[in-house]
Amino acid sequence: VFLPLMTLTGIEGKMFAPLAYTIAIALFISLIVSLTLSPALCAFLLKGGEEHDTRVVAMMKTPYLGVLHLALGNPRKVVMVALALLVGSLGLFPFLGSSFIPEMKEGSIVPGINRAPSMSLEESVRLESEAMRLVMEVPGIAKAVSQLGRGENPTDPQPENESTPIATLKPRDQLPEGWDQDDVMDAIREKLKVLPGVFVVMAQPISDRVAELVTGVRSDIAIKLFGDDLKVLKQKADEIIKVVNTIPGAADIRVERVTGQQYLVIDIDRGAIARHGINVADINDLIETAIGGRMSTEIYEGERRFSAIVRFPEKFRNDADTIGEILLKSPNGALVPLADLASIRAVDGPAVISRETGRRRLVIGANVRDRDLGGFVAELQQAVAAQVELPDGYYLTWGGEFENLERAMARLMVIIPVTIAAIFFLLFMLFGSLRFATLIILVLPFASIGGIISLFLTGEYMSVPASVGFITLWGIAVLNGVVLISYIRGLTEQGIEQREAIVEGCKQRFRPVMMTATVAMLGLVPFLFATGPGSEVQRPLAIVVIGGLITSTLLTLVVLPTLYGWFEKARDPAVASPAGPEAPRGHAAAGAAVG
Repeated sequence: VFLPLMTLTGIEGKMFAPLAYTIAIALFISLIVSLTLSPALCAFLLKGGEEHDTRVVAMMKTPYLGVLHLALGNPRKVVMVALALLVGSLGLFPFLGSSFIPEMKEGSIVPGINRAPSMSLEESVRLESEAMRLVMEVPGIAKAVSQLGRGENPTDPQPENESTPIATLKPRDQLPEGWDQDDVMDAIREKLKVLPGVFVVMAQPISDRVAELVTGVRSDIAIKLFGDDLKVLKQKADEIIKVVNTIPGAADIRVERVTGQQYLVIDIDRGAIARHGINVADINDLIETAIGGRMSTEIYEGERRFSAIVRFPEKFRNDADTIGEILLKSPNGALVPLADLASIRAVDGPAVISRETGRRRLVIGANVRDRDLGGFVAELQQAVAAQVELPDGYYLTWGGEFENLERAMARLMVIIPVTIAAIFFLLFMLFGSLRFATLIILVLPFASIGGIISLFLTGEYMSVPASVGFITLWGIAVLNGVVLISYIRGLTEQGIEQREAIVEGCKQRFRPVMMTATVAMLGLVPFLFATGPGSEVQRPLAIVVIGGLITSTLLTLVVLPTLYGWFEKARDPAVASPAGPEAPRGHAAAGAAVG
């Protein structure tokens, strides 16, 4: 059951492949121990005597046997009730919603602040200091530290106009009563609303970096708009943002800034320079020397060499009017201001031009709050398709965490059928019969009933951890089915009448089946009440397994014996064994006592 999980790649593989390896290795070693050490210990430690059920098991077995007899007397009704439960649970499946991995509460918050690209460094520092002061006013914040701009590492994709502060939360018991991390994030949003001209995007340190490394975007959803004209991209991005704002659950909406950077444009008037006898190259040399700077010589310090750049002092090149006053000498000796030879103006231009696969790209990012990621994206895709018309050559792609969700679900759609096929093959090898392999494989949909209902009642979404929980649940359910059916089949092959073999088999295998399910549930109960970092990821797995084991155990002990009579024709005990009916019965009873 766990072998297909070892083939997972991506984030989900890094998270759950170690679980699969651990369980597979532990099961392999336990198999060796059970076939070697356990028999030796039994021979050494166990004493002779008669085995009796404990009081708890006896109290549980008495009403169960009554239900079993009632079910065997009404097989069609039992099967109809089981099918009705299955259909009802499948009807709940579309309402579960889907997500990649539940949001892990890391205990720290990253209120990312995006400023106008043209903002000066001094103003950015002043604004960042004010933002940190506001963040520290929020109850529950222990400390906050900020990073402004790009680091020296060229792999850091953060532009200079963005900052990624990290606000550390106080322990849970020191937060205001009734508050959690989401409440603190909402309070920070309200505090930072007073900052002018900025985007504030709430995230967490680990998830923020992982999303950026995997998809290149620090948002749950990234709508990537591709095209050639930046103006058209900006126009269509504004239309998409309006649509996103109408979808319930949208939060922290941001758009990649394509404007806000000031550019100095100098358009040379060729008629004017012709009248003065000045060449275009002369003006270009003047602009390069006065504003940009030109290398005049090289300076040597030992073995080190530096270029000396010469340009005008800042007060002579800090605005368009001052630059227009720069004088240029014409061939006839006249001094002509640059403003008479060219149009000089500052214009608003793109701060950054992003490309992907060779095409210009603009990203609209959004986070999802209080609803499932898959349902949000499906609704948003329909709304964008209906309300936003893209010109020819322009198209959208959907990325962010939603991209991880699609990739993980695509892999699971392959892994789950392979898992079921592997289980069916092993069952066929065990029983040598397609009928009995099919009978036991029926526990899989019945086991899923409790998992689906549990997710629905707890409000959890269908996610990668929940999918892994279903795979784990199926393994335990098949194990219990094999324990029960193999024993019943052994009794019928000894010549016991079918109805009696079913009852005797269920009676003798009630305790092993209950113990297997109970131990598995008890092992996962701590996951339900854990509150530390990472508990949010473990909880869906535990909910699916515990809820599924409740229904699968009941259906295994009641429905599976009822279906057994349909999959195996009734046998005549007197014909099945030459020794007659009495001898096999005594033999079977002795075997049952030992089992």
